Amino acid sequence: MLESENAKDGAAGKFALVSIRLPVALTFAALIAGLVAGIAGAALDVPQWAQDVASLIGGLWLRALQMTIIPLVAALLVLGLIQMILAARVGTVARRMLLIMVGVQLAGGAFASVAMPALLETFPVPTGASAFLAQTPDTVGEVPGVLDFAASLVSPNIIAAAAETAMLPLTLFFVMFAVAITRLPADQGDRLLWFFHALGNVMLLIIGWVLAIAPIGVFALAFGVGVQSGGGAFAALGHYVLTVTAMGTFVLILAYVIAVMLGRSGVRFATAVLPAQAVALSTQSSLASLPAMLDSAGRLGLKASTAEFVLPLAVVIFRATSAAMNLAVVYYIAALAGIEIPFAIAVAGVLIAAVISLSAVSLPGSISFVVSIGPIALAMGVPVEPLALLVAVEMLPDLMRTLGNVTMNVAVTSAVDRSSRTASASS
Repeated sequence: MLESENAKDGAAGKFALVSIRLPVALTFAALIAGLVAGIAGAALDVPQWAQDVASLIGGLWLRALQMTIIPLVAALLVLGLIQMILAARVGTVARRMLLIMVGVQLAGGAFASVAMPALLETFPVPTGASAFLAQTPDTVGEVPGVLDFAASLVSPNIIAAAAETAMLPLTLFFVMFAVAITRLPADQGDRLLWFFHALGNVMLLIIGWVLAIAPIGVFALAFGVGVQSGGGAFAALGHYVLTVTAMGTFVLILAYVIAVMLGRSGVRFATAVLPAQAVALSTQSSLASLPAMLDSAGRLGLKASTAEFVLPLAVVIFRATSAAMNLAVVYYIAALAGIEIPFAIAVAGVLIAAVISLSAVSLPGSISFVVSIGPIALAMGVPVEPLALLVAVEMLPDLMRTLGNVTMNVAVTSAVDRSSRTASASS
């Protein structure tokens, strides 16, 4: 079970979305098989018609995947943001928790925006990796200037913005839309919530059908990459996994810093969290790690009332590594395409990554990968087509995602508990 499946049972009531099982291992195997077949095909001088057929099949699957992004992101943004707003109204403990979560996402995104380009400059993308852009239209990947970026923040026609996949104005609109729903009379707000809930479920079913045939689409796309790049494709995938995972390592280290500085847990934190980390690595699921996280909180002497509130809620709405690792993926694709990201666009990317990470309800791993990273890439002028192949190796970086998320969940709980004790003592 992948990390982004981790909270599907924790979303409360109307926010729960459908559950989808995806052929993760089979998709990974299809990627390897497609690359090997492509390399062999290049050596045997495969006919052009075979390449054209593979390109057609892969292209159709890729377009089917892309067509669900906008409506699904709209539904998840609205539902997730309302869920956060309702959580913040619960009390002081929830507000403290959300404040730390926002800080973690912004810090992770800011770090990735600086460190990932520097890392890729020091260790460049391997030769032949550009073949991953084979399905990318020539018109995609144009980064707007600073003034154009500022003007694009608000669209006079939200339908046109959706048609043009303009994620900046769409994200801003749906953030305001979610906040406005919470100000409506209860009956009107509930009607809109049920609509977006139904919309999210419909889109999840459609994207689930598309991803059910992911092995076919990935094999076809990988075949074309193998023909063009040869063995360099494997080096590129290994390079991608290592660099993206490195950004998640920052969040893991940040968890220890938060536990020591804000939670005052000292060296006890490292030993107390080990059982939860072991479960996280073996299951790749924060939900499955929840009992172990509660046990770690007990080992740290945290109040049971705090741990039993913060940890389940964190499992539902908090993906500590998401902003950093999602942005890392976007910067990797930008490097593939030779795109330089201006400062203003980088800042927007951090904000959008944080919003999407904090508002995304639990989804199966492959869906979460596309839906969370696609809007960031579109907003930053980076092509989304390579995501269709990179999703096949997500099971490897997902180990760091789960490890970082579980460790940070316990660290945030210790910080919230310490803050609550300090507030109670001062009052």
